[in-house]
Amino acid sequence: MRKLYFIPERCNGCLACEQVCRQKQSKTQSLFNSKAETPLAKPQIRVSGADGRYSVSVCQNCVHAACVEACMAGALSYSEAGHVSHDAKQCVSCYMCVMVCPFAAIAPQLTTGKAGKCQLCLDEEQPPCMIACSRKALFFGTAAEYEKEIEGDRLCIM
Repeated sequence: MRKLYFIPERCNGCLACEQVCRQKQSKTQSLFNSKAETPLAKPQIRVSGADGRYSVSVCQNCVHAACVEACMAGALSYSEAGHVSHDAKQCVSCYMCVMVCPFAAIAPQLTTGKAGKCQLCLDEEQPPCMIACSRKALFFGTAAEYEKEIEGDRLCIM
């Protein structure tokens, strides 16, 4: 299964991934207009940290996802590909999924009042957040592809 991986050594905290995600979540789908919408669209990927050390909160598409088990409305389920998918129409805003996610990857959405999570923009070839990252701190692929991607990074760190 392909998923989004974060490579912290490459991140400089520029927030380009958050901005393009906010744009994708917005009503206008415009980078500039999305910043002025009320309520403000919430990005599904969140960067935190300082002093050159950053982390990202994004859905890990867990094999045994606590959010799927906690969802009493059936709004969270596994897709055929194994990704955790969210159906906002079924969501009853109980936020149980928000409370049990160990990655803080699910959050209440101000625009809908429902829970929301990264859907990996599977309608696109590559997630826009990954494309927006000039430092290549985000990688979309399988675990084996990710290991190959960071192989050179390990050699530089040692």
